[in-house]
Amino acid sequence: MPDMNKAPKRVAVLGATGLVGREILKVLEQRDFPVSEITMLASERSAGTEIEFGGGQYTVKAVDDCSFKGIDIALFSAGATTSRRWAPVAAASGATVIDNSSAWRTDPSVPLVVPEVNPQDIKLNNGIIANPNCSTIQAVVALYPLHKAAGLNYVAFSTYQSVSGTGHEALRTLESGSRELLDGKAPSSSLVYPHPIAFDLLPHIGAFDDDGFSEEEWKMIRESRKIMHIPELRVSCTTVRVPVFRSHGEAIIARFDKPITPQEAREILEASPGVEVQDRPGSSIYPRPRYAEGKDPVYVGRIRKDSGLDGAISMWVVSDNLRKGAALNAVQIAELL
Repeated sequence: MPDMNKAPKRVAVLGATGLVGREILKVLEQRDFPVSEITMLASERSAGTEIEFGGGQYTVKAVDDCSFKGIDIALFSAGATTSRRWAPVAAASGATVIDNSSAWRTDPSVPLVVPEVNPQDIKLNNGIIANPNCSTIQAVVALYPLHKAAGLNYVAFSTYQSVSGTGHEALRTLESGSRELLDGKAPSSSLVYPHPIAFDLLPHIGAFDDDGFSEEEWKMIRESRKIMHIPELRVSCTTVRVPVFRSHGEAIIARFDKPITPQEAREILEASPGVEVQDRPGSSIYPRPRYAEGKDPVYVGRIRKDSGLDGAISMWVVSDNLRKGAALNAVQIAELL
């Protein structure tokens, strides 16, 4: 939680009308972040929207060159193109930008921060700090304590990512498509995904490159190496969009330099910040997206010896992608500042 002896901050939220923007505002309130003034920003299309915050009503303004004058912290969640345009403007105005898009994550001059893993990296910022990809955040929160204990050298990710990671329209698409199928109709063509998502799985998150890797897969590969400071880490990854409204699941296989038992892994994770272990599968206790929705922790369960790789651990990791995967992580970075 923030040190309330710190001076209150003038905060701007760019993308305030989106799913993550609204979650950022909720987290700022819930964690009593010391806000002296709040400025809510969005595109021209969303300008004029009324949003409640801290007991007051605020009108969303269209972002422009003067939006960040006098702002201390600017929380961005408006897409990479918008961030590339406005983050340098905000930083030049004296604000520190915490950006939730992919625009700056692989830039070597911009720190990519998960507070439970690499809080010291915020000192390297030149006015912009990148918030990692939602699926990467929950993975490294679970992996890093094990890496410190045993030396991570290989990880395989298979993700089960909810539609809320794509925004409001994706939620509506899943709901309407599910109703249509249950009514015996063919689901309408999706404007969000290449195929209807209701009752289906799409191993397609972002564009594919010439080698068949998706953009989301490269995000997890590159970002996990950068955040944990393991540039030589070997990573395998398949990312899948699933018909779940909120919270991402990940099946993870991790191999270490030093042998580690499942019980040792459980004990390490139980003592790790931001992690909650739910690992009694015989009693049907394990992480679930519905349970994680609206909650802060990264939930870890199904911790077991991997059946195919010597010295490896398998586990199942779930977290709310709008909370720890986006808004909460951004506000925790602001608290560090």
